[in-house]
Amino acid sequence: MGRHSRRGAAEKSDTGAIPVAQPAPGSGSGRRRRSAQGQAPGGEGSRPAPPEGPRPHPEHREQGGAWGELGTGAYVTPNPSTRPPSRVPGPRREYVAAFDGLDPHGPHDPDDVFAAGAPPRRPAGPDDPYDGFDGRDPDGEAEDLPAEQPDAVREKSGRGRAFAGIAAAAVTTVLAGVVAVQVVDSDGDARAGAVDAGEVREQAEAASDASRDAERPPPSEPKPETYEQKMGKKVPLDPELKGGGKFEAIGGFDKAPGAGEKFRYRVDVEKGLGLDGTMFAQAVQKTLNDERSWAHGGARTFERVSSGEADFVITLASPGTTDVWCAKSGLDTSVDNVSCDSAATERIMINAYRWAQGAKPYGDAIRPYRQMLINHEVGHRLGYNHVMCSNDGALAPVMQQQTKFLEHDGIKCRPNPWAFPGN
Repeated sequence: MGRHSRRGAAEKSDTGAIPVAQPAPGSGSGRRRRSAQGQAPGGEGSRPAPPEGPRPHPEHREQGGAWGELGTGAYVTPNPSTRPPSRVPGPRREYVAAFDGLDPHGPHDPDDVFAAGAPPRRPAGPDDPYDGFDGRDPDGEAEDLPAEQPDAVREKSGRGRAFAGIAAAAVTTVLAGVVAVQVVDSDGDARAGAVDAGEVREQAEAASDASRDAERPPPSEPKPETYEQKMGKKVPLDPELKGGGKFEAIGGFDKAPGAGEKFRYRVDVEKGLGLDGTMFAQAVQKTLNDERSWAHGGARTFERVSSGEADFVITLASPGTTDVWCAKSGLDTSVDNVSCDSAATERIMINAYRWAQGAKPYGDAIRPYRQMLINHEVGHRLGYNHVMCSNDGALAPVMQQQTKFLEHDGIKCRPNPWAFPGN
């Protein structure tokens, strides 16, 4: 009779009459199933056709799982191509996982539900002879089933779920958009902070921009103004300004360029004016040694020194200080704010207001006015007196008081900064 005791006839249980039949001797191999009816299955290794109509089932039915729709009473064969991902919750997931990837129509061992190609589960019915079968003998004795195979499946399924859980946790962490960073403050203490992923991206973009900026050449420094630019630009100055009367010699040395009579001179600038003394000294040297000036024809040459003996001192001073020094030679420069050659002293006084702002007869032509101012006052030091324009439309002589006027007695002259202007 085998290793299990067999009951030869159907008997009643506490819940009702359940007929139990003896299996046909030597039927099938592997797993053996007993018929719940009084007859053997219809053929060796085969199952009887399931009865029609709904039947109860001990398994918990879930929405969307491999068991079909809840409450429909009919089994729907899952389509592997449309099966949702293996994410069905519930207590039967281990069992369902064993059927993932099986072809319901492929070759299979009819007695091995774990083999590839195992048939789909039959729909439940009230007279299903296999309803509620859990691998045990109806008398409560264990059936001879291989224990290692389900354990192996459960172990593989458990490992798969563990790996899937780890991967899901990693993806969730990345998609959360928050990363932990360590910030070190000025005291060297480390503190943990949470930085939004957007901030991290902005920092990365800023670092990329900084890298590109580092590759670009640094912006070039603005070029300093040339002598011509400075000479052509007016600068603000108060016409009533009176400085402290302290002078400072402009350093450097400008050699006399010609072979004529040499005149040595120094350039002094009153302290606190805020004017470019170096440019002023450069203008004096260039103007005096110009061929159109008093160096015309090589008759004279001018050399600038910053110390030692000098024939005269060209001084740039505030209007108030100019008045003081011009008055030493009996000249009143307070009227019209003009300059002078203070012949009783060593100084030729150039009024800083006129140097900075020019005069009405010259308009915006500040450069030629400055050249005229130098030539006119040095001309006095060389012995030349004031003269007047005699022809209408002619150039005014450099010794005419062009700061004050260009017209007299109906004659209108043109502005002229040079002693020998040529044609």
